[in-house]
Amino acid sequence: MYSLKKPRPSPAFAATLCGAAAAAVLLAGCGKKAEKTEDIRPVRAIVLQSSEIGVDAEFSGEVRARVESRLGFRVPGKIVKRSVDVGSVVKKGQQLMQLDPQDLKLSQAQALASLRAAETSRDFAKAELKRYQDLKAQNFVAQTILDSKDSAYKAAQANVDAAQAAYRSQSNQAGYSALVADIDGVVTAVDAEAGQVVAAGTPVVRVAKDGDKEVVIGIPEDKVDALKSISDVRVRLWANPQHTVPGKIREISPAADPATRTYTVKVTIPESLAEARLGMTAVVEFASRTAQPQIKVPLTALHYEKATTSVWVVENGAVKLVPVTPGGVAGNDIVLASGVKPGQTIVTAGVNVLKPGQKVKILGEELAKPAAAQAPAGAAK
Repeated sequence: MYSLKKPRPSPAFAATLCGAAAAAVLLAGCGKKAEKTEDIRPVRAIVLQSSEIGVDAEFSGEVRARVESRLGFRVPGKIVKRSVDVGSVVKKGQQLMQLDPQDLKLSQAQALASLRAAETSRDFAKAELKRYQDLKAQNFVAQTILDSKDSAYKAAQANVDAAQAAYRSQSNQAGYSALVADIDGVVTAVDAEAGQVVAAGTPVVRVAKDGDKEVVIGIPEDKVDALKSISDVRVRLWANPQHTVPGKIREISPAADPATRTYTVKVTIPESLAEARLGMTAVVEFASRTAQPQIKVPLTALHYEKATTSVWVVENGAVKLVPVTPGGVAGNDIVLASGVKPGQTIVTAGVNVLKPGQKVKILGEELAKPAAAQAPAGAAK
């Protein structure tokens, strides 16, 4: 019969098991606790400033040349040569494109032949008139015959004049086979290529004149009248928003654009904005003075919770929630009527993930500090 009793473990196995358990306890006791890292969130922030200039509205637009010519041939024909590309700087009188001149030269030769024939007929009529004048002096012919010869001569002279005009016109037509720039500027567009047949007057090249530039914007119909009376107009480039220059309204379209239903406004910018290039994006601000200084913040700086509007104020590397009262809109910014004061630093990005007392790191400070540290050293030199 088989025994139902479990066999006892050997003393050696029991000793090995106890040793393994003791080693595990020792290893657990020797392990270091994980260090707790402080949660520091990177944020973007600005320092509040007050200003008596309020932005009533701002619109983005495109930098264009004040004068842009759409050049085309004055005669029809086939383009055989293109001498410029988009972006090419051209001078007045420089050739841009060339038509096939063969047909125009043949027409010029035909006009010249017609002129020579008319001159021959005139010379013959003149000689006839002289001969009949001599015969009349001897009373060999009647006065009516002499009058007819005189009329024939005058008609022949008129034919010569007409042939000369036709020849000059055809000579000009032959010269129009070369398209030349009529101003100094830069090529902004090429609308035709070699081998293409174009009609007279069809624009083939666009040339922007050197000199004054302007920003073209579109204004909604409900703000046209209000913005007409504002004289403080400022322009800044999207590529360099820190540099703002004064602008001047040059033209307001009397009719709305059929596609956008906005009124086109052209704002002249001064030569001091030298970095402005054709096609760049620019922002036009319409500003006016306010009765008292205003504090403006971006819309992204506001935090909404339980019908309360607040901002995160940074103090000693931590944030606290401060309730504020919005006082209106100034362009793309919000005017704060109360709650904060100039000189305070507020968070403008990441406001929904913060909590009171949380440590933050302002993005950009690590770049500003080295620059500030180098300034005294440079001044001491």
